[in-house]
Amino acid sequence: MKRCLQIANNGIGTTRPNPSVGAVVVYNNKIVGEGYTSNYGENHAEVNAINSVKDKTILKDATLYVTLEPCSHFGKTPPCANLIVKHQIKNVVIGCLDSNNLVAGKGVKILKKAGINVYVGVLEEECRKHHRRFFTVQEKKRPYIVLKWAETSDGFIAPLVKDEQKPIWISNSISQQLVHKFRSEEHAILVGTNTVFADNPKLNVRSWTGNNPVRVVLDKSLRIRKDVNIFDKSVKTIIITKQKNSNNTLHKNLFFETIDFSNNIASEICKVLHKHQIQSVIVEGGAKTLQTFIDANLWDEAKVFVGETLFEKGIRAPLFKADTYSESKIKKDVLKIYRND
Repeated sequence: MKRCLQIANNGIGTTRPNPSVGAVVVYNNKIVGEGYTSNYGENHAEVNAINSVKDKTILKDATLYVTLEPCSHFGKTPPCANLIVKHQIKNVVIGCLDSNNLVAGKGVKILKKAGINVYVGVLEEECRKHHRRFFTVQEKKRPYIVLKWAETSDGFIAPLVKDEQKPIWISNSISQQLVHKFRSEEHAILVGTNTVFADNPKLNVRSWTGNNPVRVVLDKSLRIRKDVNIFDKSVKTIIITKQKNSNNTLHKNLFFETIDFSNNIASEICKVLHKHQIQSVIVEGGAKTLQTFIDANLWDEAKVFVGETLFEKGIRAPLFKADTYSESKIKKDVLKIYRND
């Protein structure tokens, strides 16, 4: 199951809306096949694992390990549970059950009905953690929310005044590359109006290989000029505003959504993202936008880079209370990861 989890990481960011599952086939205590979920619309992990076994006759005496319950319904592809039954695989070991109503125990039922030995709950906590984006959407009807910012060693995320409309880097080049890896893993990226004014960001993946996230921008009064990078129409972009007459589509990649900014803004944003079937979002700023999610307790993970830079004065980093989940050094930067359990 640890190997299943290891290879399942290869599909993160490419399988949405499907979860990135890992599967391993074992025969005579040796791994003879393995696979993870392909791009959306292509093979699931179980199919890739079974296809990788050269001698299919051994499957009837093999054990299939899989991080998530095999699907039992027809979607873009046929049910994986049916394929397992077809090959008469003797044992199936499942990390965790699928909470999607289309599956939710039905996959296990198909396998048991066919006489297959089924074991559920091996490394269950680790498997649920790996599939946290998928489970958050299924169970909470909102995307998995990752907060991310860089702060100076004296606790600032930006200077009070800037001479140019571009970022002032607090973290080092390796940390900046890692941020692009994080972007490639999430479905969407969200910033506020002030971040666009200050940095004119592209909000894409440049220093890593992967899909560009959907761009989500808060622009309450539609003050952002149309000649900035977020309006280049290169990737799906959602503008969240209060302007009633702007709730329309002007381009296939440009959407305007209206919310009530007098309500719980973070919750209103989550409703818009859920409407667009966004599975996860990385919130990159600025301070006010980040604090909005913190104050509403609508966040699941926070990734905070602490650089050696000193500003002495500026815009303070967001305030929140959480225990450090992990801490690592990136050259002289420190990356602190928090989980909102």
